[in-house]
Amino acid sequence: MQIFDAIPKKWGNSVGITIPRNIIEKENISTKKKTKFIAIGSEMDQLKRAFGSLKLKKSTQKAMDDIDYGYD
Repeated sequence: MQIFDAIPKKWGNSVGITIPRNIIEKENISTKKKTKFIAIGSEMDQLKRAFGSLKLKKSTQKAMDDIDYGYD
């Protein structure tokens, strides 16, 4: 997986981005292969806030101790 920033540009009735050559080579991307992309956009701050927002009834340490119980 490679991460890069791109500025979308209008292409006809669509919007597109260019993928840097080094990423195309590393990920073996070609025009003949279906490829999945994840678009995060400017909502990255909301995504960052979502991680770690789960409230547990137990402390993290207690949950980890319960997972490890019996493996010693």
